[in-house]
Amino acid sequence: MSDELIKLAEGMAPAPRDRARILGHFCAHEGCAKHAGFGFARPRQQSTWFCFDHKADGEQYL
Repeated sequence: MSDELIKLAEGMAPAPRDRARILGHFCAHEGCAKHAGFGFARPRQQSTWFCFDHKADGEQYL
């Protein structure tokens, strides 16, 4: 590994870092609008997503 910065080819721009657009999941806890990284689902059901603070609420979906 090197400490040198990676240079992009001419005409290329770095990818946007908007995590909400990339992940697209928000917490299912009522009143919470945080980004959710913990998904819970039973087989063949739609996933329900929770943020770190409310991930315990997802235990009911297991």
